[in-house]
Amino acid sequence: MSSPYWPFVILAVSVTFIIVGIGKLRLHAFVALLIAALIAGLMTGKDTWEIVQKDGSTKTFSGMAGTIEMVSKGLGDTARDIAISIALAALIGMALMQSGGADKVVRRFLAFFGEKRAGWALLASTFILSAPIFFDTMFMLMVPLAMTLAIRTGKDYVLYILAICVAGTVTHSMTVPHPGPVAVVDDLGISVGESLIWGMVVGAIVAVCGFVFSHWLNKRVQVPVRGSGAVSLEKLKGIGDRPESELPSFFWSITPVVLPILLISLTTIFELAGKGPADGTGWESGFVGLFGGNEGFVAVRNWIDFLGNKNIALFIGAFIALVVLARQAKLGLGKLEEMVGPPLETAGMIILITSAGGAFGLALRSAGVGDAVKVLAQGYNINLILLGWIVAVVVRVAQGSATVAMLTASSIMAPMVVGGALGCHPVYLFMSIGFGAMFCSWMNDSGFWAVSKLSGMTEKETLRTWTVQLTANSTFGLVVVLILSKLLPMV
Repeated sequence: MSSPYWPFVILAVSVTFIIVGIGKLRLHAFVALLIAALIAGLMTGKDTWEIVQKDGSTKTFSGMAGTIEMVSKGLGDTARDIAISIALAALIGMALMQSGGADKVVRRFLAFFGEKRAGWALLASTFILSAPIFFDTMFMLMVPLAMTLAIRTGKDYVLYILAICVAGTVTHSMTVPHPGPVAVVDDLGISVGESLIWGMVVGAIVAVCGFVFSHWLNKRVQVPVRGSGAVSLEKLKGIGDRPESELPSFFWSITPVVLPILLISLTTIFELAGKGPADGTGWESGFVGLFGGNEGFVAVRNWIDFLGNKNIALFIGAFIALVVLARQAKLGLGKLEEMVGPPLETAGMIILITSAGGAFGLALRSAGVGDAVKVLAQGYNINLILLGWIVAVVVRVAQGSATVAMLTASSIMAPMVVGGALGCHPVYLFMSIGFGAMFCSWMNDSGFWAVSKLSGMTEKETLRTWTVQLTANSTFGLVVVLILSKLLPMV
């Protein structure tokens, strides 16, 4: 179709099918997302598709066959990025709950902060720890703590889950180690330091506002702790009733969570140091000097890049968690193998659903939804900060990925703000795009399924909590940015 509005028709039809398919026809989410991707691809009406093959070459397929190849590629590419991480994180979660490690950490949280401030403690710790870590990975590591905390306190499960979600999504869109912010900073010509400082400061303000809103949601949406494919509710309650003497030490309980985060964070530090200015100024030069110069730095970085790869880091965390479980419960290899099966089965289903969401997102991008949004955005003369937020919102809702939404919005907005047209510092546009990319996460977003399946919430419950929460956070962020851009236009 040649109409500039046809991509929006494709979007509307495919989105409607997902809602009706899952909500009314009771289709499995994997099936609904896969069919929706095929519908979007077929409605695109391409005569030929050029699909990149495993060896890097490009192969041309005819229209209908090409649609199937495109959907398969989208599913495969997503699975490649997430499968190992999700499986290993599922093992960590199972081992932490079965060994009592998660309960040990929660008991220490409650002892230090008090039960009334447990949610705030979870929010603050997630906000700090998630700065260099992808949201999906952080959520998978933290959800056992929220689950055990809710069982121990007997309430506020939604609040604890949302504490992780609020903090993790804000840093995902606001801090430079994440790919979305990196692209926006590059497009808008902002320094990394400026983006980090303002992203963390304003992000913290929005996280606090969002968590206050979480208390409101927690009172209106009641979700019980249902356990997971790895641990039943009865076992969870039994774990929570263990005496302190039967639990592992706090150090070995927290290590499977913290160590992967530290290793992944180190790769970010070394990457930033490796990109230091050529004239030898700045902290980067001093950091490289700690290793005896560039040669020593490169040698150490090779090991850090290996150990800090998210899959290797999570493998190390999973290995430690399983060793702690085996020692704590006095399990042999045969029994340990039996316990590994259920969490891997659960992880497999999450991988399939998330990968199907990736295929749907690729289908929408192939249909030209991003280009159609760009043309539409250029036709309106509105505040550029607000426009950046709107563009990110539309792309986010259309295809699910916050990273893609930020990349698309920054590429659209960057040419519009040259020559001081923005009227304020471009860091405000950076933040408005980031907050727009949080808006209304639903069934085409991998984060939606990670939260739904790992927390035990139904799709409806996830829409009423996670989706509403992120929409509120996005709106709070826009308001804060607009106010600051007027009060402190050039920061």
